[in-house]
Amino acid sequence: MSSPIRVVLRSFRSSSESRRPPRGIGRTGRPMVETGHVTAIRQMTYQPVGSGGAAVETMTFERLRELNDGGTQRADFHVLAVVDAGCGAVTVDFLRHSLGGRCAVWIPPGAVHRWDDIADVAGDVVLFVPTAPVTPATRNLVASPDPVARWSVPDAEWPYVDAARNHLRLEASAPQPADAPPGAGPEPEGASPAGISPGGISPEGASPADSLAELPAILLSALIARLRPPHGGARSPNPTFPRFRSSVEAHFREHHDAGYYARALGYAPRTLSRAVQQATGRTAKAYIVDRLVLEAKRLLAHDRLTAAGCARVLGFPDASGFSVFFRNATGLRPGAWQSAATAR
Repeated sequence: MSSPIRVVLRSFRSSSESRRPPRGIGRTGRPMVETGHVTAIRQMTYQPVGSGGAAVETMTFERLRELNDGGTQRADFHVLAVVDAGCGAVTVDFLRHSLGGRCAVWIPPGAVHRWDDIADVAGDVVLFVPTAPVTPATRNLVASPDPVARWSVPDAEWPYVDAARNHLRLEASAPQPADAPPGAGPEPEGASPAGISPGGISPEGASPADSLAELPAILLSALIARLRPPHGGARSPNPTFPRFRSSVEAHFREHHDAGYYARALGYAPRTLSRAVQQATGRTAKAYIVDRLVLEAKRLLAHDRLTAAGCARVLGFPDASGFSVFFRNATGLRPGAWQSAATAR
C-alpha cells in the first residue's frame, strides 16, 4: 500500500557534505522535495495518494527502520506507536523517552521528534490526521494540546490493545473498493472522515463502499480507547481549564497575559487561576509561559529561527524582549540553547 506521507526538507545551514537523499518516512510513496542544503530535520506532510487516500495508515517498526535515518522530524499528523517488544528510545519535544515491551507512544502534530536505537523494537506505528477518530471521546483525546508522550499498557489490557491494533492493521491494508467515494480520505478541519457525521453515525443512503471506507477510522477510535492514554484520565467536571487550554492554544502567539484569557472567557482572574492550578499544578501565567517556551524551542531547533524571528512569530516586540523572556524561563539565551540543541 502506498503511504500518503510527503517529506519537505528545509535548508537550515550551508553544507559541503554529500547530498545523498536522506531516508525518512516520506520515502513511503510520495516524492521528497529538497529546498536547500543537507539537513537532518524534516517536515512531514500528510498527503493522500489519489482521490481515495485514507485518513489512517499503519506500518511496522521494521518498515520504520527502513525509512528512518535517526534524523529529527516534525509532522502535521499524529503518530501513535504500539511497541510489542525490544528496547529503544524516542525524543519528543526535547524529552527522551525509553521504549520497551507493551508500551505506547503518542506524538502530536507539530512536535519535534526523533527515533533512536530502534533496531530491536517490534510493533506498529499508526499515522492519522486529526479528524480521523469518529467518537467524541477519542476526538477529545486527539484534540488535547499536551498529550502524554509515552506510557505502559497494563498486562490485563494488552490482549484487547493487541486485538484492536491487529484489526486496524488488517483493515488499513485492505484495498479500497472500486466505488469508494472521492471523499474517503482526510477531511478539512471540523469535518468528519468518510461521510461519518460528528456524532459518529453515517448518513442515510450510505453505500457499501462508504461503510468499508469508514472502518479504519472506526478501528482507530477503538485502538485509542483501548490504549487509555493518560491524558484522557483526568476528566474534571469543571469546564474552565479545558476552555482556557483551547483558548491558549489558539491565541498564545498574540496574547501572553493571563488577564486576556480571563476576560475572553468571562471568568474572574482568581477563578481562572484556581481552575488552572487545580488541573495542572501551575498558575495560568506559568501555563502560558510553558507553552510559549515549548513553541520557542521548536522554532529554534526545527526552523532554526533567530531571536528576532522567534519574536515576530510569538508576538514579542523585538528580539531583546524575546531573549529576556527565554533566558528568564530557561536560564539560557536563545542562541546558546539553539547551539546546544543542534549539537545533541
